[in-house]
Amino acid sequence: QVQLVESGGGLVQAGGSLRLSCAASGNIFSINAMGWYRQAPGKQRELVANIISGSSTNYADSVKGRFTISRDNAKNTVYLQMNSLKPEDTAVYYCKARVVVVGTNAYEYVYWGQGTQVTVSS
Repeated sequence: QVQLVESGGGLVQAGGSLRLSCAASGNIFSINAMGWYRQAPGKQRELVANIISGSSTNYADSVKGRFTISRDNAKNTVYLQMNSLKPEDTAVYYCKARVVVVGTNAYEYVYWGQGTQVTVSS
């Protein structure tokens, strides 16, 4: 019913920047929160940043001051601007959204994107 499509990953040198995008589409009544998680090989998936109710943001300590999350409500899209990238930022980045689907009486569903690879070389 809802799809999340991510883009913007790639290979970058340490100190460089990337911008990730995640667009939600489908039978969307409202989106209560959108965020980015990442999973490095051999590690658990972890929260990078999220934006709740369109304005309240949270960041992992490891990315504070370097990453910025933003959202375009009209496009149902969330962005992650990543600056001053470090090799330890290398991971698959996943978009997550908490969505109220049309016709579900305000029930909130959680959707995940397919993931996009970010590789930072030293």
